[in-house]
Amino acid sequence: MEKREDLRSILPYLGVVVEGSSLQWPLSAIEPLKAISRGPDHSGIQSGELLFLAISDLRHSLSLSSQRLSASASHGYALFFDELLSTAESTKWFAEVLPALANLLLRFPSLLEFHYRNADALIDGVQTGLRILNSQQSGIVFLSQLLRLSTTRDKPALFLHISAYPSKTDPTELIGALLTCSFFCLFPTSNRDAKHLPMINFDHLFSCLYETNDEKMENKIKCIIHYFERICLHMPTGLVSFERKVLPLEDVALCVTCPKADSWGKSAAPLCHFEVHRSGFIEDQSKEALEVDFANRYIGGGALGRGCVQEEIRFMINPELIAGMLFLPSMADNEAIEVVGPERFSNYRGWYRYASSFRFAGDHVDKRDVDFIGRLKTKIIAIDALCGMRYRQYRLEYLLREINKAFCGFFNQSKCQQYQRLFKGDGPCGAQLDQGVQGSDSISRSNLSLQEAPYVSVGMKEGIYRDEQIGNSEEKGGPSLDHQYDVGVVTGNWGCGSFGGDPEIKTIIQWLAASQALRPFISYHTFGLEPLKNLDEVSEWILSHKWTVGDLWDMLVEYSTQRLRGETSLGFFSWLLPSLSAPNDRHD
Repeated sequence: MEKREDLRSILPYLGVVVEGSSLQWPLSAIEPLKAISRGPDHSGIQSGELLFLAISDLRHSLSLSSQRLSASASHGYALFFDELLSTAESTKWFAEVLPALANLLLRFPSLLEFHYRNADALIDGVQTGLRILNSQQSGIVFLSQLLRLSTTRDKPALFLHISAYPSKTDPTELIGALLTCSFFCLFPTSNRDAKHLPMINFDHLFSCLYETNDEKMENKIKCIIHYFERICLHMPTGLVSFERKVLPLEDVALCVTCPKADSWGKSAAPLCHFEVHRSGFIEDQSKEALEVDFANRYIGGGALGRGCVQEEIRFMINPELIAGMLFLPSMADNEAIEVVGPERFSNYRGWYRYASSFRFAGDHVDKRDVDFIGRLKTKIIAIDALCGMRYRQYRLEYLLREINKAFCGFFNQSKCQQYQRLFKGDGPCGAQLDQGVQGSDSISRSNLSLQEAPYVSVGMKEGIYRDEQIGNSEEKGGPSLDHQYDVGVVTGNWGCGSFGGDPEIKTIIQWLAASQALRPFISYHTFGLEPLKNLDEVSEWILSHKWTVGDLWDMLVEYSTQRLRGETSLGFFSWLLPSLSAPNDRHD
């Protein structure tokens, strides 16, 4: 066990230790956990104040006392469990939920061992074990709740060892155990900054509750507490995958590389269908699609702090996303993170642009289908936009950064060969159209294979991508990770709001990226933003002219150049369609 490279990379951040060939909690932590697992009559824990004292004792047993928790964390735990919860809710929590979580912690080392024993058997040739997914190294981690996978005679060779996974009685609640460690603040934090890892323990979350006395903080914690209550009643089933996607800056065989500005200008890819929604939320859409997380470069952003806008809310209602914060360092400009399969547990009220209105609104039953490997068909793409750029956002270098960031999130590496056939650019799978395909009339979206071949990218240093093999198995009639091929993009005002991005520019950038990635549609939620009131008319006008990605990119660059020179103060839509511009319809 101790010889595994994946385990060695994450072990300093887990809190458990290697004894011989097994993983264990230090002996000094086991008896306190057993006492908590027997209930308040044995542990004496019947309040938030006593709970935090028990957390402090556990941390001391793990030699974590020198890694100080947030100053007001103790007051936050006491405030929530002793004052904000009703007496009945608090009594139930300490009598039923807390002991169950302690039991989960006691099983945590064995859950990890089980995970590593089976990680190499999930997909042949692909490393899927829990580890630090370092920057510039594409890779994937599969984590389980309670796994229920049946064996099948016709599964392809790639899934030859899928039957090695357990029946429904086996304890594989790894994600729940990881989040319980966060609740008890048991993850070491001393070296996380050096690895550019986000915060992972919940002490700061509870500290912010006490320091702000803010209802949104109370309701964020209610979402997480509800998650723990749910998994203690019925452990979720299936897998959740976390993938770091990388667009290499240099040519790499069988891999799409970062397009240059002139590649975008020469692209003859057709623009995909564009849908506009004035109301509703990304997470409520019914189609199978990539759902954009307006991310911080540190995934999760302020989810475990004071943040409460789009990304943070998504992490509260889909708490399994928090597990990724343990092992995913910050994203570089050519990286994105894709999470497939996180279950939604909570409903909420409030308008995501106004954090103070966020309220927990009860239980949510996630009825989405699952794919062959056991993941819910929820695909979340985390892409971080530039922040506070003001007029600099119109410079070509920053337009290029944003479009490549979105393209990295939307692109499916398994389509590399399609690009190799149709496009010619700086790399083996560049973004320019092959000279043998002339003009926009000679290429249409129906001529492109839009099959969403399921993919699992492995580290580029391994020299081979298993994407093609998975896709081939599907073409031969075998089971696949994705059964719905027309997977589009559902998004909204990415990089706007507090990030200060121009919503008209960001809309067009995402449309271009989705089209270049051969996505069949982009479903755009405006959230009632005033500058996007004419988005329907603009998108219909552009599509009616049968522009290509290159045509629209060139117009965007020309407009941005004029904005930088002070030659126009119009928004992009009014500049493009002067008929939209009224005397007072000006943008500073």
